[in-house]
Amino acid sequence: MQRNFGPVGSSQQNSNTTEAELARREGALEERERLIAQKQQLVDEKLEALEKSRKDLVEKLEKVSSISAEEAKKLLLENLDQDLSAEISKKVLDAENEIKLEADEKAKEILADAMLHGVTDYISEFTTSKVKLADEDMKGKIIGKEGRNVRTFEQATGVDVVMDDEIPDTLILSSFDPVRREVAKIALENLIADGRIQPQRIEEVVLKCQQDINKLMRQAGEKLCHDVGIYNLPVELVDTIGRFKYRYSFGQNLIQHTQELVQIGAELARETGADVNIVKLGCLLHDIGKVVTEGDEGSHVDKGVTLLKHFNLPETVIDCVAQHHEDLPFSSIESILVSIADKISGGRPGARHENVQDYVKRLGDIEKIAMSFEGVEKCFAVQAGREVRVIVTPERISDEELPKLTHDIAQRISREVMVPGAVRITAIRETRASETTTTTPQ
Repeated sequence: MQRNFGPVGSSQQNSNTTEAELARREGALEERERLIAQKQQLVDEKLEALEKSRKDLVEKLEKVSSISAEEAKKLLLENLDQDLSAEISKKVLDAENEIKLEADEKAKEILADAMLHGVTDYISEFTTSKVKLADEDMKGKIIGKEGRNVRTFEQATGVDVVMDDEIPDTLILSSFDPVRREVAKIALENLIADGRIQPQRIEEVVLKCQQDINKLMRQAGEKLCHDVGIYNLPVELVDTIGRFKYRYSFGQNLIQHTQELVQIGAELARETGADVNIVKLGCLLHDIGKVVTEGDEGSHVDKGVTLLKHFNLPETVIDCVAQHHEDLPFSSIESILVSIADKISGGRPGARHENVQDYVKRLGDIEKIAMSFEGVEKCFAVQAGREVRVIVTPERISDEELPKLTHDIAQRISREVMVPGAVRITAIRETRASETTTTTPQ
């Protein structure tokens, strides 16, 4: 009998193929399960992160809910400022530098324009009062028998008559009061022209000249106020302003100086937006104390302030007068402008004149007083004697002793030296250390 094995071998082959397919699919399932497990882990991690973020947000919301809207806004702005602080600082610095450059240029333009508005056509004048005589005989008539004429003249006018043998044809009239000196000059010229020089006639002429001078001063005061556009001042104050006509400061006539000052100050006020009326009034009255003859106490600033308080002028105007030499700190822009205008008018070339010998002596006296104090090493008078810079020895003067030293120096200068305006005392104390390197041998 013949046997057929074909079908049996085919069945076995099919079985092996099935097992291989099952194994492959089992491996694929295991790989899929592994990938699913990894994705599940990533999902779990993300869920955990989301939960953490949710909790953080909840905490922040809880915090925000417990503060006001303004506080929340402030908190947000603070966070924003931290992020932008560097950029903001840079922009601010750039803007400040640009503004400074523009401000310097604008300030120069304003000052130049203001000085142009204040330009006047006068130069420095001198204050000596001299009367020319026709001949030697006239000097004898003025002296009179046993000097009675000259004595009467001096008593009536309040001035001293100086006769210098080196200039026999000239009489010199000396007085601290420029108005008295002017009255004496006019009266003496009238007496010489009239020829009748005797005690009674001298008194009559002097009285008439005083009345004429008072009228001239009132007219000068009214004209000055009118020229600068200031009206309705008390008559007594206008009369005092009129005394500027015969008052000179370092050769600079006060009427002309004041008119120039008002023009400069008014222009500065317009350019800077300050109160023009306050500045003009402050400029007009800033030196009023120089023509006040009542009382000898205090500087011309103190006298001016006292006079203006008597007339109940606005406090802002009085502050301008009190602060124009920086005796007190500036309280307003108007005070600053009055001080600047005064410096421009007094500091321009040709405005003022002072005897060189007197000027040098004053500076020398100031420095000598400062150097006389214990512990002072060096001193320098600067700004025409308006400031004294004192350098002290640090081992001998401590920081605590500096204020007393400057006070004592200021008191002595006030008592012993005639200085126009106030003097600022600046004391400097510094400690230095130095060392020299040793030379390394080659």
